[in-house]
Amino acid sequence: MPTDIVIPQLGESITEAVIASWLVEDGQYVDRDQEIVELETDKVTMPLPSPAAGKISFGAGVDDTVGVGASIGTIDESAKKPAGSDAPKPAPKADKKPEPAPAKKQGDSPAPSAKPGPASKPAIATAEAHDVFATPVARKLAEERGLSLDRITGTGPGGKVREQDVLVALQAAPSNGSATPGTGQAPATERKAERSRMSQLRKSIANRLVEAQQTAAMLTTFNECDMTNVMALRTKHKDAFLKEHDVKLGFMSFFVKAVCSALEKHPQVNSFIVAGDKGPETESHNYCDVAIAVGTPKGLVVPVLRDAQARGFAEIESGIIALATKAREATLTLDEMSGGTFTITNGGIYGSMLSTPILNPPQSGILGMHNIINRPIEHPDKPGEIALRPMMYLALSYDHRIVDGAGAVSFLKHVKECIESPERLLLGV
Repeated sequence: MPTDIVIPQLGESITEAVIASWLVEDGQYVDRDQEIVELETDKVTMPLPSPAAGKISFGAGVDDTVGVGASIGTIDESAKKPAGSDAPKPAPKADKKPEPAPAKKQGDSPAPSAKPGPASKPAIATAEAHDVFATPVARKLAEERGLSLDRITGTGPGGKVREQDVLVALQAAPSNGSATPGTGQAPATERKAERSRMSQLRKSIANRLVEAQQTAAMLTTFNECDMTNVMALRTKHKDAFLKEHDVKLGFMSFFVKAVCSALEKHPQVNSFIVAGDKGPETESHNYCDVAIAVGTPKGLVVPVLRDAQARGFAEIESGIIALATKAREATLTLDEMSGGTFTITNGGIYGSMLSTPILNPPQSGILGMHNIINRPIEHPDKPGEIALRPMMYLALSYDHRIVDGAGAVSFLKHVKECIESPERLLLGV
């Protein structure tokens, strides 16, 4: 009898997934443990290996929602392996044909090379791009958006172009249309309104944000911190730090350490409200699993830096870099996405001056960092004298059901004091 391709248990709270793409063709011979389908859950996108070797038959299509334990196809183990299929097959290359170049105006830059370039320079799609090694979803998305697959760097197995690679290329692509000079009118192109399926990750983000607003008594308190001393300390030691630890010293490690110190002094911010047998209960933690918000082409994810309170600056920096890299490559595991006790989000990298971050349920607190701007303030060491200092606004959103206003204000004040006097982080005060 054929062997079923069954959706395995994907995580403690995950009951279903969406078929993002089949990585093989229907009726193709596949090897055991060969990646055959890409599943998208509300947390991660992950490949599923073949349970056996044989001829594959699809039982579900792309974009179908399938439950854990469901069969999405079969493997006919009685099928014989095609002759000559043992040799590894390199990713096929596009058989490029010359295209007529547009009329060249005086002062125009030379035409770009025909060789495949980085994802930041996608070209208009051509029919020859159908030979490029890519998943069906990636091919469909590229064709819809007018991108040439042979100009996109694939990050999948064997250099296969995946949906994430096309999304990255779309972000980097310059706008195709522009207004006609001197007329103020839009170009004479077809107006389109497109609809596409909301990804499981985006649906999860939407649901969790609505849940946070509907279930928590969410308030936000603000403060500002003077970044002068942290910036001076970083400038003084960044070269030695890089040489010693092989990782750059950033500002995030200072804020993670400051948050851990504040959570230790204000444990209610590091607690949850959970359902109990006899009503709501409080779940407290003696550790700090800090979730770091990371923007990806598919949406915001919050991988977790475990036991941040026990890590040094170098361990924090390297840990954040590793998680952020995996987030953008869509290779985070379910464990790396679960269980945070507090969240930090840095809107400053996008230029945000001030915001009210939304809680990440069931957490009771989230710290919002913002951009650093030189502003005139009273000199901290010379009362009555105005000085230009690098300032950052801080925002703490908290669940008032478990965190009192005084506790929230004191928490944020402690973070501010640790940043303005970073020696406190070394002394534990």
